[in-house]
Amino acid sequence: MSEEQQHKLPVDETDEGLEKARRMIEEEEMGLRHVSGWQRFLVPVVALSWSLFQLSLASWLLLDSTYVRAIHLAFALFLIFVSFPTFKRQINIPGLRWLSATDRIPLMDLLLASFAAFLALYIVIDFEGIASRVGLLNTRDMVFGTLLILFLWEGARRVVGPALSIIGIFFTIYAFFGPYFPDFLAFKGVSINRFVGQISLTTEGIFGVPIYVSAKIVFLYVLFGSLLDKAGAGRFFIDLAMSLLGRYKGGPAKAAVLSSGMTGLISGSSIANVVTTGTFTIPLMKKVGYPGEKAAAIEVAASTNGQLMPPIMGAAAFIIAEYVNLPYLEVCKAAAIPAFASYVALFFLTHIEASKLGMKGLPKIELPVFFQVLTNGFHYLVPIVFLLYELIVPRHSPDMAAFRAIILLLVLMFFQHAVRARKEKTSVANGFKRGIIDIYEGMVGGARNMVSVGVATAAAGIVVGVVTMGLGGLVTDIIDVLSMGNIYLMLFIVALCSLVLGMGLPTTANYIVMASLTAPALVVVADLNGFAVPLIAAHLYCFYFGILADDTPPVGLAAYAAAAIAKSDPIRTGVQGFMYDIRTAVLPFMFIFNTDILLIGINNFFEAIFIFIMTCIGTCAFAGATQGWFIAKNRWYELLALLLVCGMTFRPYFFAEMLGIEERHLSYLLGAALFAAIYAVQKLRVRGSNPPAIA
Repeated sequence: MSEEQQHKLPVDETDEGLEKARRMIEEEEMGLRHVSGWQRFLVPVVALSWSLFQLSLASWLLLDSTYVRAIHLAFALFLIFVSFPTFKRQINIPGLRWLSATDRIPLMDLLLASFAAFLALYIVIDFEGIASRVGLLNTRDMVFGTLLILFLWEGARRVVGPALSIIGIFFTIYAFFGPYFPDFLAFKGVSINRFVGQISLTTEGIFGVPIYVSAKIVFLYVLFGSLLDKAGAGRFFIDLAMSLLGRYKGGPAKAAVLSSGMTGLISGSSIANVVTTGTFTIPLMKKVGYPGEKAAAIEVAASTNGQLMPPIMGAAAFIIAEYVNLPYLEVCKAAAIPAFASYVALFFLTHIEASKLGMKGLPKIELPVFFQVLTNGFHYLVPIVFLLYELIVPRHSPDMAAFRAIILLLVLMFFQHAVRARKEKTSVANGFKRGIIDIYEGMVGGARNMVSVGVATAAAGIVVGVVTMGLGGLVTDIIDVLSMGNIYLMLFIVALCSLVLGMGLPTTANYIVMASLTAPALVVVADLNGFAVPLIAAHLYCFYFGILADDTPPVGLAAYAAAAIAKSDPIRTGVQGFMYDIRTAVLPFMFIFNTDILLIGINNFFEAIFIFIMTCIGTCAFAGATQGWFIAKNRWYELLALLLVCGMTFRPYFFAEMLGIEERHLSYLLGAALFAAIYAVQKLRVRGSNPPAIA
């Protein structure tokens, strides 16, 4: 998009809201402090060092996995204590103003940051000693182990809010006082020696699987996304989507869905996705007639669903693979159809809203030219395609694939401005200089973005550690009692818990907590009641509802960011966003009952495409039913017919059995035929109400 075209975009009216939204993402991912003097170099230098360390691990540096986890956590804790003040609200008590200082890094926080890093590294510093006295901790082990837990809770409170720390404290209390709870909640309890040892000095707590995956794999993908965004790919995705879809009915909304989906390939943050794409798409949606709340809600729904998109899935795909003990590509395969079907249904939703409001698209003159955009930004697609190639064809490990893609991206970033400068006959040297600056800022930004993920995975490890002490079986019993053995009630309870927890937790932490508590219980309780639920389905179920919490009132941070840009009410925006996301909420229920959607046991390409099409028909029918509009306003019998389409495409085995059909494909096809019939009937009704003009 040219500069002249950019000025045509109605972004002036949202400048204040955009600044507010950017502050939100800055607070979430980059810290609250804006310091000067020598201190302004501290965070960038440490962040750059962290990125270089992680790249070294993926290439030439060989370290024991415990060392990797400890160093990863040390970097994260240090950056938290120097970037985030103790309190966000202003403290004016003499002698305690440093608790809320944002214009400097107080000496106390520098000391706390250094000590927190030391505590994380203690397991490395005395590695041999700790290994030799497992279960027989000395006083120093107990003190440093306990302090690490406390510092981790404080770090998590500063960067992701109090919820994760409160959950960790609750589980800690439960671990000690379990014997005193009522019978159905009673837990045998643990000693303080076992608790501190397992949680802080072994790989079954803080230094468990989640933080190992964060250190080994997730960091590289977050870094890749940060570098790609710094290179300019985010704007390229927006321009490409606008050039393709902007001229159609409700075009800016459809472009928002497409650009958010493409950004979701490389971004693990709903809020970052909202701010990156919503800056341009929300004002354009308002321009063509979408009310502010609906414009913001569409952007929220599109950005939130970005975390469903393989291959990164908001960094959770790799943790799911570890927990389920499946190859990473199998996780991506299982997640593919629900993710893409969800986006297809959202496209349809934007079309429904545009039809209701009688909208048109943007004039062609206001849109970027497709081939011009593609030509100028084609190089942004190269590292993404290369990453997918590395994962799918030679099937390199996720960390090796990401490392190679990052190296390719760094080369492109170094040369891209110089090449443009040569074409425009400007200073090539300045082009190389700008490339180096982009690389530096992308490396620093990637490390800063990882702070919340690193500390969240470590803090969630406390919950996982308590569960492994013997709580898992009790959780299964509790869920069985609460659900009374009813599979539907059990699924509802797990979904509600995920939504409630997700209001205060990052998606990755929410998934870790829910997966460790409820995913195995789902499988066991379902099996006890004669219903088979694959483990991957249970884990994806928890993951989906954790994501949906990002736009669920009253917390929904993504909804607040979008509402700030659109200047709409955040609560009403969140409610509207959740109404749009109901089409996503129904998918987890469906793939629990129909594992075809997860391609479990399906390796035929054409069969997979057929199931994808049928799933899309089901989600679009559900969207039409919940919105009360398909091609035209639904009549009561059309609403029932659309719900029947959902049932026949989502649960073909059930309907095939009910109809006495042996082949489930016939149930799919009957649902598709009914879908086409509803379309034809409403299309005729629309034409009848709008007869052609007589010359």
